[in-house]
Amino acid sequence: MREINPKETTRAYAFELWMKAPMPMVTFFKTLDVSRLVKISKKSGMKFNMLMCWCIGKAASGIKEFYMLPVGDKLMQYDAIAVNTIVMNKDNEVSSCDVPFSDDLQLFKEDYLKLTTEVAQSCENHDLTESMVIGTSALAQYEIDGAVGMYSGIFNNPFMIWGKYRKGFFRTTLTVSFQFHHTQMDGAHAAKFLDRLQQEINKLLV
Repeated sequence: MREINPKETTRAYAFELWMKAPMPMVTFFKTLDVSRLVKISKKSGMKFNMLMCWCIGKAASGIKEFYMLPVGDKLMQYDAIAVNTIVMNKDNEVSSCDVPFSDDLQLFKEDYLKLTTEVAQSCENHDLTESMVIGTSALAQYEIDGAVGMYSGIFNNPFMIWGKYRKGFFRTTLTVSFQFHHTQMDGAHAAKFLDRLQQEINKLLV
């Protein structure tokens, strides 16, 4: 992680326009076809949430804007990304767990299972401060139509929320919300990411 000069990046105009905005976050909603993820999860025994997190990381890893993030009043450049997941710990409270993204699904799965188990047992968050972290929150037991994340003014990381997937006659769908800081990316980048997420889900091979 290192500080970069916004004027030397493609985000120069956005940095000037949005860094001091009282509400710089934008939220998109999209309904995804997750039929393939559900099928692979049931067939392989892999957790649906883990597969979803890997697809999110895979989709984001090919978009350069995900490697930049406004932190405080600076624009930071990252060499790696991670996907955060919320873990129910042994005290029946929630803890936060950052999982480093890897193109290798097997490696990501191993890290996901190892780190989430450690967090659940220790009740201590696992933070990867040197990675650009995509936050997620899965309310998998509840049917929700969407959620808008809170802007704290401290964390500017992109964030995704989803609830329970819905089974239909021919496909299973999942509505997700994606919140992002306008300094980091424009609407077109966010829409491209969500399209890539659907593509990664569709072509997932195990």
